[in-house]
Amino acid sequence: MGTKKISAAALMALREALSVVYWYKQDLERFLRACLYDTPLITHLNWNAYKREIVSELVERLAKNEPANQDALLRLMIEVSQITDFSHLAKLDGGAEKVKKAKDAVVALRQQIKGLDELLRDQKAIEETRARHHSHQKKISGVVSALEQLNTEFKALIRETNPHKRGYKLEKILKGLFDVFDLDPRASFKIIGEQIDGAFTFDNTDYLLEAKWQRNPVNVGDLDRLQAKVSRKLDNTLGLYVSVNGYSEDGLEAFKYDRPKLYLVDGADLMAVLENRIDLQSLLKRKKREASQTGNIYLRISEII
Repeated sequence: MGTKKISAAALMALREALSVVYWYKQDLERFLRACLYDTPLITHLNWNAYKREIVSELVERLAKNEPANQDALLRLMIEVSQITDFSHLAKLDGGAEKVKKAKDAVVALRQQIKGLDELLRDQKAIEETRARHHSHQKKISGVVSALEQLNTEFKALIRETNPHKRGYKLEKILKGLFDVFDLDPRASFKIIGEQIDGAFTFDNTDYLLEAKWQRNPVNVGDLDRLQAKVSRKLDNTLGLYVSVNGYSEDGLEAFKYDRPKLYLVDGADLMAVLENRIDLQSLLKRKKREASQTGNIYLRISEII
């Protein structure tokens, strides 16, 4: 975009519209993830705050470095201004008032966008932004559809009592997740008893993967075996352990003060990804950063979202 800045009035109109077009924070988060390509930015917002505080934090972060973020701000303004269906608000208590407030805020934002079009004098750039968003939205829709299918398969596994069948189906689900989030699996996952072994590359780091769905939590011996495997590899190698039923206290305590070369995922983490509450890459980045900075290899999903 050009050197001209988006006006303070336009930014205020965006804040107001984003604050009222969705009532539930979960719906707002889905909308923002669909509009903005920088999903880590969305993940790192304080989603425990009030909705207006969340929106203000987002707009302020984008506006703080407007030369780099002007495209994202315009894309967000355009998408909000095109909202015409407010049926999700009409179903709530005081729905009519909520709908009116949202419509008025969207109309006010549209007026600001007209001024931006004149200010930028570059309708082609805005159309290109819309085209990029349309292409990205198609990709997002494909991801959501794939996650819904995998989520259905994962929930069906809860009723599966045969360990071998459960391991085989879990292997397929993990492969599906890795494919959806472009995690570059370099070796086929192999089932050994109830355990799945594999390898993949993510964020310029090679990973060894072990996964289990067994009745008892994974213990210190299981974690030690993965740590030993990782230690025999090159320095740029980490381990990822996936245990649907979590980890024993002795296992966590043993790695509390050690220099970790692995971090842990459990069933709650998988459910959050399958329900599209966080994407897998963002989940792994948060867990890796926590392990690197604090030594905590088991950051719970409840501490992330």
